[in-house]
Amino acid sequence: MPTTTTLTQRQIKQFQNKIYSYYKNNKRDFPWRKSINPYRVFISEVMLQQTQVSRVEKKFKEFINIFPHFKSLAKAPLKDVLTTWRGMGYNRRAKYLKTTAEIITQKYNGRLPQKPDILRTLPGIGPNTANSICAFAFNIPVVFIETNIRSVFIHEFFSTQKDVLDKDILALVAETLDKQNPREWYSALMDYGTMIKETYGNPNKKSKHYTKQSKFKGSDREIRGKIIKLLTKYNTLTKNQIIKKLGEDPDRITHILHLLIHEKLVDCKDKKIIIY
Repeated sequence: MPTTTTLTQRQIKQFQNKIYSYYKNNKRDFPWRKSINPYRVFISEVMLQQTQVSRVEKKFKEFINIFPHFKSLAKAPLKDVLTTWRGMGYNRRAKYLKTTAEIITQKYNGRLPQKPDILRTLPGIGPNTANSICAFAFNIPVVFIETNIRSVFIHEFFSTQKDVLDKDILALVAETLDKQNPREWYSALMDYGTMIKETYGNPNKKSKHYTKQSKFKGSDREIRGKIIKLLTKYNTLTKNQIIKKLGEDPDRITHILHLLIHEKLVDCKDKKIIIY
């Protein structure tokens, strides 16, 4: 497939029919696809950034029950948000969600903006997430790429190539987009992409941007999570108490604590570490 878009209208229609045909009989039933509103979509999209769908599905319901709208999330103590977030990993996202809820409540009267360029100014929201939120929350025909969408286009259009560039995929995403119903179209693409991975393996290995996720066990990411878990349980601990409970290298713990303090996930007051 050349880098320029070269699909005929017939090819586009055939591709769309193929995706929709699969989707019609294999549509996945997720809670964020029901009772669609901007808040629910926003929460699900941030959760899905770096966490498996099966884990998100379980946590989403709990999170929405406790924090049903931006206002309740904005008012909640960070400790409560982190406690509810437990098990999702990448705790910064929980912090981002709370900060975003505060911004939406104070600056936008509790209503999520519909423009991608405004969404990109919110913490933790990049171009693809901003566009996916617009597509799913507001049914706006924007263009974006994520892992399952990438899988579909590599499998269907770049199967014999290596080091496939996202910009070439995005050109085809734009060309084949169902502009009348982007929400349904992107859901169909993602479900088809999941099937592709389960059936044929991961086509994303052919992507120029493919990177294998680093090992979690023993990583700084794992220790960060353990520190947050301790602080949500005990409320306040000294650095030495954290070191003793985790049994990790003191210098490593000190370094990670400095990062957590810099990110305003935790704070240090009178030599006591607390949730920020």
